[in-house]
Amino acid sequence: MFLLGILFAGALIWALAHLVLKSLFFTNRFYLLGAVVVLCFLLGYFIALIEPLSFVLAGLFIALVAADIFFIFFFGRETSASRKISERLSNGDVNEVSISVRNRYPFTVTMQIIEELPFQIQERQHYFYGRFISGEENIFHYTLRPVERGEYQFGDVLLYAASLLGLVRRRFICSAYAAIPVYPSFVHLRKYELMAHFAQSHETGSKRMRKIGHSMEFEQITEYTFGDDIRNINWKATARKGSMMVNNYTEQRSQEVYCIIDKGRLMKMPFEELSLLDYAINASLMLCNVSLYRQDKFGLMTFSNKMGSFLRAERTRGQLEGVLKSLYNQQTEFLESDFGMLYTKIRGLIKQRSLLILFTNFESLSGLQRQLPYLKQIAKHHLLLVVFFENTEFKKIISGRPHDIEGVYMRTVAEKFAFEKKLIVKELQQYGILSILTPPQNVTVNTLNKYLELKARQAI
Repeated sequence: MFLLGILFAGALIWALAHLVLKSLFFTNRFYLLGAVVVLCFLLGYFIALIEPLSFVLAGLFIALVAADIFFIFFFGRETSASRKISERLSNGDVNEVSISVRNRYPFTVTMQIIEELPFQIQERQHYFYGRFISGEENIFHYTLRPVERGEYQFGDVLLYAASLLGLVRRRFICSAYAAIPVYPSFVHLRKYELMAHFAQSHETGSKRMRKIGHSMEFEQITEYTFGDDIRNINWKATARKGSMMVNNYTEQRSQEVYCIIDKGRLMKMPFEELSLLDYAINASLMLCNVSLYRQDKFGLMTFSNKMGSFLRAERTRGQLEGVLKSLYNQQTEFLESDFGMLYTKIRGLIKQRSLLILFTNFESLSGLQRQLPYLKQIAKHHLLLVVFFENTEFKKIISGRPHDIEGVYMRTVAEKFAFEKKLIVKELQQYGILSILTPPQNVTVNTLNKYLELKARQAI
């Protein structure tokens, strides 16, 4: 029995020691005071009067450390923390996150709060400091600006609690794992919706309307009155009612709008931490919201060297959510895009004349000329708007003053490429293809303005 008791006591001591050592961390104050005690022992080797003082200081130091460990590990309940974050984050925008921490000790403690951020953020020193009285709860706020779409995995929240002595700290691991999807930018949807509303308010009043063909958007069945088109007589309703009934149709105001996003290698270029593909995706999302607000049907298509996603143009409530989910995991390819395949798919999938907004990029005139035959064929059947991007880095080189031969060479090359971008615009205009050459940061605003202009002109 005595042996069993010894074994049980040893196991208990080992378990407590393991529990303590696993969560025990020493502070800078511990090492500083320890260094003072060691220094006193070194001086006591040469000065006899200091040697007794060294033992006193060592004993006091050990007693303070033991007391600090006792208070921080065996008083109070386990400290808790939780993270508050939205169900999805907006790519390229500032998103708010908060961490709530409560002190469950019966005395005041200081805490270091470490947040385990997703690896995409690439930040390794993200922490907060706070002083908590007994039972106090504090909330710490910070912001995140993701620059990649996809799933972001947040880890646990780590708390390092120390008493007022501040010699040791106890680590608490608060389970707070969360996998949060980062969607294309949806934060500014309301702002661009207001832009569309403002543009629509300026379209009231008398104006000449352009009507093409006979609208077949059914509204209701009414009794025949003098002047109604006899071609609209509903003979079945007339037979049931016993009097002449006609079909009424409303003017067809909604058109189909498709955003076509190129996912080829040229869309991989980054500007201000976002790729051209991300800028195109954000602009497409904004355009979806505005076009649905303007009673148009919105559709989506992505392509590279092969066909990507296709979402048929609709005007339903769930269309915006469908676009978000379609654009959620789109990634660029490392091959050149196949515009011939794109033309074939457009002819097969989009039957009605529509506004096609093609987000792509051409870095040279020869690159455009390889794809120009396909763009001309697409423009024969649809209203095609090509959106491509300026290289803003060239502007910095051109505006700078060269100081050596290499600088002159770099500036000359930059001016050549910038001039070719303007030639691309002229080449597209020559064949009646609408185009926008825009800095990546302004692609959303410029595309929406062009869309509202086309709506005002009733070009679609």
